[in-house]
Amino acid sequence: MSGRILRTIRLDPSDTVVFDRAAEPGEIAVVGSFTFWDEDPARLTGRARQAFRAGFLGLGSFGFSTLVSVGSASAEEREAAVASLADYILKRLGAPDAASARAAAEEEIAFAEGLAEGHEAGTVIALTRSIEGDGVRERFRTLKRKGAPQALPVIGLVRAEEGSEEAAEDVDLVALLRRAQV
Repeated sequence: MSGRILRTIRLDPSDTVVFDRAAEPGEIAVVGSFTFWDEDPARLTGRARQAFRAGFLGLGSFGFSTLVSVGSASAEEREAAVASLADYILKRLGAPDAASARAAAEEEIAFAEGLAEGHEAGTVIALTRSIEGDGVRERFRTLKRKGAPQALPVIGLVRAEEGSEEAAEDVDLVALLRRAQV
């Protein structure tokens, strides 16, 4: 039996430039906000800030991906992803015990499955995190292909109405690339 899941995608090499570690294409992914638990998001800079602002966590490399697509996973693939994430949470993030790490991993995978549910395979999902008030807000956008292109263009995927929140969140990719090269 297979179910819907999020998988990392790479439309161009930009993830390898803007993140310290880029996820490999095709990895099962989770939202991954928990990786910033001990960080003050307002103090993040450079690549860490970019990962906070727009990164999904790939569960093979534990690198980040700007975009994910809706795919499927067998029961065995799902179990391997849960086990891998639980191990990461236990060993790298300091969960108190294996049972707690496993419960957190199951919750993260279930949330990712919920995001994928109801969407066609291949639907692309983008994430934006921001600091609002005393917490972090996550926004998800689905980006659907028009027709059947061979490759998705990076520019022109999302249309934002002037004055909308999305329009106010312009990202200067040239500036990001310059900072990443420093």
